[in-house]
Amino acid sequence: MATFIIVTVLVLFLVAIWTGGYDNNFLQRVRGSQAWDWITTVDHKKIGIMYLAAGTVFLVIGGIEALLMRMQLIIPNNDFLSGDLFNQLLTMHGTTMIFLAAMPLLFGLMNYIVPLQIGARDVSFPFLNALGFWLFLAGGTLLNLSWFFGGAPDAGWTNYAPIALNDYSTGPGIDFYVLGLQISGIGTTMGGINLIATIINMRAPGMSFFRMPMFTWTTFIASALILFAFPALTIGLALMMFDRLFGTAFFDATRGGDSVIWEHLFWIFGHPEVYIVILPAFGIMSDIISTFSRKRLFGYSSMVFATSLIGFLGFMVWVHHMFTVGLGPMTNSIFAVATMAIAVPTGIKVFNWLFTLWGGQIRFTAAMVWALGFIPTFVLGGVTGVMLAVVPADFQFHDTYFVVAHFHYVLIGGTVFGLFAGGYYWWPRMFGKKLSEKLGLWHFWLFFAGFHMTFFPQHFLGVFGMPRRVFTYQANEGMDAINFVSTIGAFAMALGTIIFVYNIYRTTRFAEKAPADAWDDGRTLEWVIPNPTPEYNFAQLPRVRSNDPLWAEKMAGNKTVEAAEPLGPIHMPSASYVPALMSLGFFIAGFGFILRANEIGALGLVVVVIAMFMRSFDQDHGYHIEQEEVERVEKEARA
Repeated sequence: MATFIIVTVLVLFLVAIWTGGYDNNFLQRVRGSQAWDWITTVDHKKIGIMYLAAGTVFLVIGGIEALLMRMQLIIPNNDFLSGDLFNQLLTMHGTTMIFLAAMPLLFGLMNYIVPLQIGARDVSFPFLNALGFWLFLAGGTLLNLSWFFGGAPDAGWTNYAPIALNDYSTGPGIDFYVLGLQISGIGTTMGGINLIATIINMRAPGMSFFRMPMFTWTTFIASALILFAFPALTIGLALMMFDRLFGTAFFDATRGGDSVIWEHLFWIFGHPEVYIVILPAFGIMSDIISTFSRKRLFGYSSMVFATSLIGFLGFMVWVHHMFTVGLGPMTNSIFAVATMAIAVPTGIKVFNWLFTLWGGQIRFTAAMVWALGFIPTFVLGGVTGVMLAVVPADFQFHDTYFVVAHFHYVLIGGTVFGLFAGGYYWWPRMFGKKLSEKLGLWHFWLFFAGFHMTFFPQHFLGVFGMPRRVFTYQANEGMDAINFVSTIGAFAMALGTIIFVYNIYRTTRFAEKAPADAWDDGRTLEWVIPNPTPEYNFAQLPRVRSNDPLWAEKMAGNKTVEAAEPLGPIHMPSASYVPALMSLGFFIAGFGFILRANEIGALGLVVVVIAMFMRSFDQDHGYHIEQEEVERVEKEARA
């Protein structure tokens, strides 16, 4: 409590210095600043960029946490880190990478690209979209403040009871986990609802469901998974919060509770979560492979059905994470078969990518080599997944480094490779310039080699019996050299990422403006609009007449896609500071309850209610961009 008050007073003091005291023109200066423009924006493109920026920061934090753990494990009996600190790093690494890096980075691409791919000028709920981002940022910031206020959570990213209860984790770390993820999860759910509504309602004339690009399709399925999966996690976190803050006993077996309930709730969310971050990567790869093979995606309809089936089956297999709990052979067998069944639609996707490449005029751009590297890497992760679905084998592999290797092959080989591929592919659309291809190839080869050096040997660590989540190990047990190689590989991945960051800096400073169709072989609507992307996206809504609408028009000898409406004024939503204010209220409430200062928690909730009241009675109906202004912007952008 005292710490919170001191920090608050310090912040107010610094703000007073920054503003020069009581300056009557302060409010006008703030409203005219770029920072205010970004804080209050409801533009899906700016929100997408903010998701990408915040996700990158958390990705770096999670990566540093991973490097610290690998440094601890580089030699046996190392005392670089204590066991307690290792547990905190382990927990924060997994939680940060899943909730605060992978998902926000994908949300960044979804927010920016999907409305453009479906020919929309905006998303269905711009206010809700902004609120979703600020809630994610508030929750993520709150979670990471745990490092400075009593210690980070230390029960693993799965936060299993009873080790997450007060008796076994006495610090506030788990409280930061519970409150931070609840706030962030509300934002993620809002984002999913917004994307579903946008894809259903705002497609351009002629764009039927079976003319949507695969990235849009996979975004649609992943958003549906968010809608159904996150409530289970929210319930689990709420019950955990009651156990820790208010003395209930939902998960305390000594007082009539049941810790297995937490496992069910967590994995009912946790396994679909894997597909929430994998399916959009599948969509990215599909669009890239099709573009740089100069061919229509092979088996488009089967890809759509395979994506839908993976999403459905993803909800039916959560118990394969709990084979060793003791649910019985019948239960284990049913979930084992369901798990293996997912290999069928996944296999359809892999073969469709290969048949798209077959006979294509392949261009080995940086985006394309990431896509090509993704296929064998992800397949290997899938194969080990089938191995883990065999119950007797799972009993041997459970809680060993074999599992660590498996899910990193899936999540890095799938999601992170997809994010890098999408980053190189859509960078000119988002920022107007193409990243250096030469540096991109250096980035790929260093990261690709480092990744396999890091995680392929870990399969053998698991087979040799090294348990996961241990902070040290004995010498001369056959694990020394493998751990050493694994750590060197992790640093190679970090070096590749540094090259990527340098590529961004170099491109931003020195690269020339890219044309609208940056790769010359663009197939979908995001490559129709001029560069830089106008605020309103499309001066005239396009009329879609086929799959790959831009490619089809180019093959027909047309320069662009036909317009579906005359040029005229364009309606746009107004900016609002209420989403940021409401998220600040949630942040204060969460911080207060973690500190056991209920009056501060109540104050935060009052801020939330006031913000909701302001929004409910807001009479702002947006504004129009007049036709003359649209014509001027289009002329300048196409000059």
